[in-house]
Amino acid sequence: MRHLIPSWVRVPILFFIIFGAVEYFIDSGEKPAFIEYPSVLLFLLLVLIILIAIEAIINALENVMLHKLDAEAKARFLAEKEQSYQFTWLTRIYKKLVGSRPIEEEGEIILDHNYDGIKELDNSLPPWWLYGFYATIIFAGIYLLRFHVFDGAGQFDELETELAEARMAIEEYKKTAKDLVDVNTVEVLTEASDLNAGKSIFQTNCVACHMADGGGGIGPNLTDQYWILGGDIKSIFHTVSEGGRSGKGMIAWKQQLKPLEIAQVASYVLTFQGTTPANPKDPEGELWAEEPAENETPEN
Repeated sequence: MRHLIPSWVRVPILFFIIFGAVEYFIDSGEKPAFIEYPSVLLFLLLVLIILIAIEAIINALENVMLHKLDAEAKARFLAEKEQSYQFTWLTRIYKKLVGSRPIEEEGEIILDHNYDGIKELDNSLPPWWLYGFYATIIFAGIYLLRFHVFDGAGQFDELETELAEARMAIEEYKKTAKDLVDVNTVEVLTEASDLNAGKSIFQTNCVACHMADGGGGIGPNLTDQYWILGGDIKSIFHTVSEGGRSGKGMIAWKQQLKPLEIAQVASYVLTFQGTTPANPKDPEGELWAEEPAENETPEN
């Protein structure tokens, strides 16, 4: 069966089957696995070398077998093998790249010396090997000019570019990823779903000290404009997360609540501003006023 498919067809087919399997089982993102992971490239090259070596061994054993056949059987075998190659133009290209002499012409390149009956052929290097060698020389010249003469972008430059792109992608992701909110990025949540979630958290954990209407009890009144630790969203987020005044303030809720949940309950607390509770507690802290934004001018 192997004579129906020549080695120059078998080896690439087997190689690309293995290559496809590697790409399928390794999730390398947008780039191919052999570029993303250099070890994969080394593995694929090793596989290719092994496949070529196996073919070379098989061909060598075949040649040994041919030497044991008589002239008529050898001619018949070679004729059948030649007929089995369907793609004659590819066969010719393959033979030119290999550059090997047929068995019938080996007598012209046998060297005079021998070792215990073992003779050596004076074969030239295969054209494919020479072409590959010349290609590496050309590549080396281009590489030298590109990166060492004209200061092309190297690996470190590419790394810096990719890191900058990654930082920008992270910042963009943070804008829509509520679970990554922190005291520096938190903003007032106004969607009904967030405020309802904040209300549920408040009623579960906060009413014992602040009352359901925010009028205050053990904890301070949340409806007036007096705040002990600040009355903007960042200050309230920090107070809920890290706790109130040491020794007599609220506990830190960062172990029980996720950052998004803290942002939700902090946003809900701000909805108490300007409301009238049933039994409001006396104001505590200092009168809080929002600092004007950079593009706003303070009123006189």
